[in-house]
Amino acid sequence: SLLTAVQLALGEVIGAYAIAILDKEHPDEIVAARKSSPLVVGIGEDEFFLASDATPIVEYTDKVVYLEDGEIAVINRGEELKVVDLNNVEMTPEVKKVELNLGQLEKGGYPHFMLKEIFEQPDCIHDCMRGRINVDADNVVLSAVIDNKERLLSAKRFIIVACGTSWHAGLIGKQLIESFCRIPVEVEYASEFRYRDPVINEQDVVIAISQSGETADTLAAVELAKSRGAFIYGICNAIGSSIPRATHTGSYIHVGPEIGVASTKAFTGQVTVLAMLALTLAKEKGTIDERYYLSVVRELNQIPEKMKEVLKLNDKLAELSKTFTYAHNFIYLGRGYSYPVALEGALKLKEISYIHAEGYPAAEMKHGPIALIDAEMPVVVIATQNALYEKVLSNIQEIKARKGRVIAFVTKGDMVISQIADCSIELPETIECLNPLITTVPLQLLAYHIAVCKGMDVDQPRNLAKSVTVE
Repeated sequence: SLLTAVQLALGEVIGAYAIAILDKEHPDEIVAARKSSPLVVGIGEDEFFLASDATPIVEYTDKVVYLEDGEIAVINRGEELKVVDLNNVEMTPEVKKVELNLGQLEKGGYPHFMLKEIFEQPDCIHDCMRGRINVDADNVVLSAVIDNKERLLSAKRFIIVACGTSWHAGLIGKQLIESFCRIPVEVEYASEFRYRDPVINEQDVVIAISQSGETADTLAAVELAKSRGAFIYGICNAIGSSIPRATHTGSYIHVGPEIGVASTKAFTGQVTVLAMLALTLAKEKGTIDERYYLSVVRELNQIPEKMKEVLKLNDKLAELSKTFTYAHNFIYLGRGYSYPVALEGALKLKEISYIHAEGYPAAEMKHGPIALIDAEMPVVVIATQNALYEKVLSNIQEIKARKGRVIAFVTKGDMVISQIADCSIELPETIECLNPLITTVPLQLLAYHIAVCKGMDVDQPRNLAKSVTVE
């Protein structure tokens, strides 16, 4: 039979796969199987659907079965779904209801999904915090932390594993957790972590961050860390995806489906969850001053409204972007919490406009990149008010002395950098540790408008995929 043939063949297969097989002699049967690559079966009225995730099939059904590694779905017309493993042992499929609606999968009047998702961020961050920050905005609680309090509080070290944009969120998470909780945190590229025989033990907590929950390298890093006895905490957006199923506990970011390939609202959602994780842990450990804790929680609650203020700059950034379509290179600079934002801003520009861009800690300029500065090199500097403001001012003066063009993102009311920079964009003031949630948004808009001016397909940039399910 087709099923037996598939089971025998897969016993010989090496590597990852998600496959659907038909036999032209028996057109009423499909056999589908997966290993290390996502596959879901949608169950409709007298019909079935196969896809890598629930998003493309929610238009037809909200009932899905997520296949596990080594499982095979046997679909026959007019019969119920049957799931077996490679040894023909029958499994009981768990049917899950997808909490998606079609409105979330449409552009809603926006020219691109990416712009829609940038503008959704205030509501998404509000949804992310709902039920986690109380109505008085004086306490934040993540149930995953409370349910696993002993294991998390006894951790000697946190290791964050992620790829791409999620890795940048991890760099911000590192600073938040170390600052609030006084626990050492390492941030690793999952692709490197899984292959370098890392030192992991049972007192470590590994935080795996992934928008799709299907990132192959991050999933492999999770399995490696689990095999060494580490406790795994997942931060994902896609409910029911592989990483949430593989981790011990975790938190969803609840920002809704992200269609644009270049991640926007998922990044700010990840940073929000990491901030809430750090605050919850710090309060349980007693490592954060009560007044400071209160000020951060209250400010976090205000972030959605401040994001709405930033989004009013859209037209100004659209106009500004027209002058930079000529550029072949960009440099993005930031310090402290703004350094990962510089990396993320540069990545967005690379992904959708195909302009080469690099992010650096501003102080590293003089260790090499300053050689690139001339009148043709735009330099984006995140220069909001913080403990390192004077240092960033000095870095801007170094760039201007070499005729560089500076686009500065400053705090509203700044009268110093605004006088020096070629262009300054004023942003609402916030507490330093939450600055990334404000400063990221205009960088997303800048990258978007430059790409649109260049006539690029911003939602589906070349060579990129939304869920990176291969190595």
